[in-house]
Amino acid sequence: MESFAGEDEIGGLRKRMDELLTQFDPSESSSVFSITNQQHTKDHYFFDSAAKISFFFEALHELDPLYKEFTYSSKVSSLVLSFGYRRPVVMQSMYIFKQPGIGGEVVPHQDNSYVYTDPPSCTGLWMALEDSTTLNSCLWAIPGSHKNGLVRRFVRGENGVTYDQPSPSYEQKDFVPIEMKAGSIIAIHGDLIHQSFENLSPKSRHAYSLHVVESDGCKWAQDNWIRRKTRLSLSIPLNYKPVAFIKFLLNNNKNMANLGPSCVICLSKYNLFLLGFCSSVFRL
Repeated sequence: MESFAGEDEIGGLRKRMDELLTQFDPSESSSVFSITNQQHTKDHYFFDSAAKISFFFEALHELDPLYKEFTYSSKVSSLVLSFGYRRPVVMQSMYIFKQPGIGGEVVPHQDNSYVYTDPPSCTGLWMALEDSTTLNSCLWAIPGSHKNGLVRRFVRGENGVTYDQPSPSYEQKDFVPIEMKAGSIIAIHGDLIHQSFENLSPKSRHAYSLHVVESDGCKWAQDNWIRRKTRLSLSIPLNYKPVAFIKFLLNNNKNMANLGPSCVICLSKYNLFLLGFCSSVFRL
């Protein structure tokens, strides 16, 4: 979905991040979050990051007032509720820098591996704060891979965190790039296989990402690496009108088509949404 966030919103989020970085003392911890390097598996700074603003250079900022305002805005709530969530909860938020020349690789993975409920319910919202292209390491995904279910989980035990299964191998030819303009947002099914490469370009690729789960009828797994003391729900906004939101999606069909391969990711969810709400409308 293009133009989900305006220039002022993008500028505000990036400016606030600059302010947070000036307050960050790198000497407090050497831990760097990575799904390839497991140095953090016994690191308390890493474990505690889910409950406070921490810095892995892919960091959580749900508790910052500006990021909280955006995360729980009516347009984010409306988007999430349109997917059929009844009582959605934001379990994780990350600011992803992907700095020029040093932005690391994120290997193929599924969000449900890290943010797991029974039954699985995670959806990732990934918003570009800068143009994201194949040159500066945009996301890549395997269309339709979410239909094959969850491959493995990242679980927390007494001795740290680990994967419960080895990683499968994937053919790079099966991945398609998801290029996005700044302010665009995509929804990623929790079982979708996606990745990004190292950013070897001279341009950064900043993004803001949320992981949302269902709390109505879905149980948070006790062996998740994230253990939150409080969980803030996305509330139904006062101005939320399902029929109006359907019209918005239909009117923006051209913009959805312009996303190219990313439509493959979102299409099945939007179809479910449209069918679900149409049946509700007809009953009125």
